[in-house]
Amino acid sequence: MITSKQLEEMKKNDLLTINPDDLVDINDVVIHTDLPKEERIADFIRQIKNPYFFKCGNIVVECVFSQTGPTLEERINEFRG
Repeated sequence: MITSKQLEEMKKNDLLTINPDDLVDINDVVIHTDLPKEERIADFIRQIKNPYFFKCGNIVVECVFSQTGPTLEERINEFRG
């Protein structure tokens, strides 16, 4: 399980200097909607490795999270089209 300290370190990465080869492609991540919310979040983080930076094909994506607004799952589904 990733700690909050590790998440904070991941957030500090820079979009311009992060190595795309180190990132997971979002297309390879499976959202298990049958899991409870907390387990679904943990499973997503386990798969994506860094929830702040990932790839969508050849494009590097930086995520910023908010307590309000659309959920991460809703945004990911928008990216997938």
